[in-house]
This record gives sequence, structure tokens and C-alpha cells, in this order.
Amino acid sequence: MNDPVIAQKSPCPVNVEAGKTYAWCSCGLSKNQPFCDGSHKGTGFSPTMYTAEKTGTVYFCGCKHSKTGATCDGSHKAL
Repeated sequence: MNDPVIAQKSPCPVNVEAGKTYAWCSCGLSKNQPFCDGSHKGTGFSPTMYTAEKTGTVYFCGCKHSKTGATCDGSHKAL
């Protein structure tokens, strides 16, 4: 698998806790979007770890094409 599956063409708003680490799904196959459930095994993809700096809402990338890693950068608008 060379390209990730587009899970959705919009960001995933998630309330995060400061200091907690989240495993963002980079392959798009997880049934637990936007987080990893291990579905990437054998694809060449691996989860991207994201540690929240502060408690609040983070917009995780849903299209899996963000240039900033786990967070949305608007790349879904070009898909």
C-alpha cells in the first residue's frame, strides 16, 4: 500500500488532555478513526504519536494527507 486510505475529507475534532499521548492512524484503515487500532499491520504505515500540549480541542487529520502529521492542515480541500 503506497497511499493512505482517505478516512474522511474533513478534520476530526477531539477533546484531548494535556500531557496525554495519542496514536493517530496514518493509513486510514482503522475502525477507530482518527486513532490507530492496529489495522496498518503489513501496509508499511505506522501510527503517528501526538502528545497534547494543553487540554482542549485538536483537529486531527481525517484525509491522511496532512503535511503537518496528525493535525489537519487543510489538505482535504485539494482531494
